[in-house]
Amino acid sequence: MARIKLHIPTKVHHVTELSIRITDLNYGNHLANDKVLALVHEARVQFFGHYGLTELNIGDNTALIMADAGIQFKAEGFYGDMLVIETSVGEFSNHGFELYHRLIHKQTDKEVATVKTGMVCFDYTTRKVMSVPLSFSNLFTE
Repeated sequence: MARIKLHIPTKVHHVTELSIRITDLNYGNHLANDKVLALVHEARVQFFGHYGLTELNIGDNTALIMADAGIQFKAEGFYGDMLVIETSVGEFSNHGFELYHRLIHKQTDKEVATVKTGMVCFDYTTRKVMSVPLSFSNLFTE
């Protein structure tokens, strides 16, 4: 079986630290696969907040909707573990961009998971896809 291979950009745009909560565990008593996306969601909200933005307005009243997600699990996480979540902006298209997250166990520096999400610019009033605001893409393109 072929595994997902994610290539995380080297430039880190934001770092969030989150603790694994008791509600983040599964029956195996380790970090549940569905909770990885919940932790990444919190990291994403903090990432946008760092730039004075929100998921409902990344510029020009443009909101976001997640189009896809890929997770590569690498190690277990347990209750109380502190995770460092590095967020990086990846490739842009006309209507969206990639966000990457590395979840790293703070005490051991071991990678717990890597995540790629495809974010699409969206207008929740008209229910239509929008273009990426230039003010947003300019923050991350050199």
